[in-house]
Amino acid sequence: MIWRFVARRTAMLVVTALVAGIAVYGALFVSPGDPATLLIGGGKPPNPHLLAEIHRQYHLDDPFVQSYWRWLTGILHGDAGQSLTYKDSVAHLISQRIGNTVFLVGYAAFLIIVPAVALGSLAALRGGVTDSLVTVLTTALMAVPTFVMSVLLIWWLSVRWGWFPAYGAGTGFTGRLEHLTLPALALAASWLAYVTQVTRSAVRAELGSEHVQTARGRGIPERYVIRKHVLRNASGPIFSVSGVAVAGLIAGCSVVEQAFGVNGVGALLIQSAAKQDLAVVQALALITVVVFVAVNTLVDVVTAALDHRVSLEARP
Repeated sequence: MIWRFVARRTAMLVVTALVAGIAVYGALFVSPGDPATLLIGGGKPPNPHLLAEIHRQYHLDDPFVQSYWRWLTGILHGDAGQSLTYKDSVAHLISQRIGNTVFLVGYAAFLIIVPAVALGSLAALRGGVTDSLVTVLTTALMAVPTFVMSVLLIWWLSVRWGWFPAYGAGTGFTGRLEHLTLPALALAASWLAYVTQVTRSAVRAELGSEHVQTARGRGIPERYVIRKHVLRNASGPIFSVSGVAVAGLIAGCSVVEQAFGVNGVGALLIQSAAKQDLAVVQALALITVVVFVAVNTLVDVVTAALDHRVSLEARP
């Protein structure tokens, strides 16, 4: 059964990638402006012969179907085209920056999952003042946009206290850990609050369930009941929302990378979009969609494995 589910979701991933590719390519194809003029720059009117040569070299005048087919076949062969702005292959540009983004997303995911599960479980199990404090803290975190959190962290922990650098990605493991702490905190803040709230609700629901009351009535030690009956059954929805959070980090790292000057693919996407560097934007948008859908597929499979009450046949 699980292999049929994986095969079905893989087919959906391919269809989603194709539809997303057409949508992204089409939107950028019909967008106003001529990328060739941005490439030339300067305040004077561009030389028509030079513009025509750039159009010919980068196939900017080709019809949509022909241009899309060339791009799609190139992608399938590992060639995402040439960047107009950086005069380099898109694959090389992405490979130079992907390491910083993967480290940032992994760091932020750790800062979300570990504290969120601990805080949510603590709030549900203890209740009272602890529950109220966690609820107030997480509600406040959810209300702060990522770019505002970035500014606050730079002012507080970098400018005022000087604990962390506010710019760049660093080199090596310790260098990246030091430089990407503030970006990871800014990226994780709102998702930390969300996962904490879901964890709290899931644990509270299990605490009030019939099988937990039965286990307590049979005299089973409370620590065993919490570990085997409450946390184990609550792990399904917790893992599910954690996976959604990680997928959201992939899509949301652009703002943080730009704010902290991190040389990652998120910042590359924003800079390329501003310069109408179509080949880079198309490739990064497609990668983001594919990774997002792949992470959600993996989350669905693992959630079903953790929680046998979840039916794979009921999933689309």
